[in-house]
Amino acid sequence: MKQSGNILFSGVGGQGILLASELTAYAQLEAGFDVKKSEVHGMAQRGGSVEAHLRYGERVYSPLIEPGTADILVAFEIMEAARYLPYLHKDSAVVVNTQKILPPAVAMGKAVYPDDILDELTSRGINVVALDAFAVAREVGEPRTANVAMVGAMSNFLSVNKQVFLDVIDTRVKEAFRDVNKKAFEAGRELVYA
Repeated sequence: MKQSGNILFSGVGGQGILLASELTAYAQLEAGFDVKKSEVHGMAQRGGSVEAHLRYGERVYSPLIEPGTADILVAFEIMEAARYLPYLHKDSAVVVNTQKILPPAVAMGKAVYPDDILDELTSRGINVVALDAFAVAREVGEPRTANVAMVGAMSNFLSVNKQVFLDVIDTRVKEAFRDVNKKAFEAGRELVYA
């Protein structure tokens, strides 16, 4: 577990990527790290790509992650994991939601969604953790917590105590959704080494 690093969050608009990156940033801050974060929304409201860069360490000067330097990729949709392959290095970890969201070209029959994305990731020797975050979210009773289940899974690769994440959920999530989000976090965390 490193005392500095780069975490790249990627997915499709509406998946809760910004909240996931925010919870992670505040947890890193609470743990005593300097944190810089940047978000790219693109066509998020129309189901387009969304990414958030998060860098942490003793002192961080820029929020942007250079290609080949992401230590952790948190991909909220399986094709988004492939899209950000150039950002990874040989020791990167990828936490990927196995959900598929068809791009318009695929939905209209003009392109084909590749079936071998996980095989491609693992064939590169990358540490890949694949989970069905929506199944986890449904299990805890709230489908909208899939993003926090992903944060829980990703948290295993950080030196931040899980209680710090739970405390951040208490302060950053609306009261009505705190308990279910904490359950999703715990469930996602437990899946990595179950």
